[in-house]
Amino acid sequence: MHDAALDGELDGELDGELELTGRITTASNATFLGTIGGFTVVYKPIAGENPLWDFPDGNLANREAAAYLVSQAFGWNVVPRTWLRGGPMGQGMVQLWQHTDPDQDAVDLVPWEAAPTPGWRRVFDGRDEHNRAVTLIHEDSAAMRRMAVFDIIVNNADRKGDHILAMPDGHRHGIDHGLTFHVDHKLRTVLWGWLGDELIADELDGIDRVSAQLTGELGDILAGLLTDAEIAALAARCDRLRSEGRFPAPRGDMPAVPWPLF
Repeated sequence: MHDAALDGELDGELDGELELTGRITTASNATFLGTIGGFTVVYKPIAGENPLWDFPDGNLANREAAAYLVSQAFGWNVVPRTWLRGGPMGQGMVQLWQHTDPDQDAVDLVPWEAAPTPGWRRVFDGRDEHNRAVTLIHEDSAAMRRMAVFDIIVNNADRKGDHILAMPDGHRHGIDHGLTFHVDHKLRTVLWGWLGDELIADELDGIDRVSAQLTGELGDILAGLLTDAEIAALAARCDRLRSEGRFPAPRGDMPAVPWPLF
């Protein structure tokens, strides 16, 4: 769970020099590992962002920072501590590194005959590169439901399976939120297992917290990261999901899931 006191303690410690220790070569944009004092971090410089046809250039870091702020407003600790700052390659996004449990998988691709299993939700069936029948499944847990709600609200266009970090204590973090907050519907996610299910009180309360804070300090801070139209669209998504009260179905002409899935 999020600890506001811990955030306050970290503020001073995370102002130190950012030293690079390696590069994550599988990332689509320039992504580095580094340290700030005794903390391991991920650093994504704006200068290393690749241009996209549907998102403005040099703006992915802002969206990552905005996603963290909305996560904080929800109160669910979906997104690890994320902020903007300078580094060896200029201004960029920095995020605290998370030590995951390699023996846990929150999303999996299993043989068709093995799904569904208790505690899991089926997303869709398909065939792998060897033409074997397979099924995409994900955990049926409170942490994953919260992440799915978060993704709907921030309009996440890239919730791949490996963008979900399985923590040893059962918590689940979401990462890689550069493709968020578009004014047009862009939701692409592997978390479709609750399609049509009603939202529970905890989830509705989280949406209400975000909506309320958009008219105050959260909205003021987001104004420095997103456009007025993007903030208005964010508020509209809160209103729509709160009104419908259930997990939505895919809509529009875009694919409902990102590719690759992992």
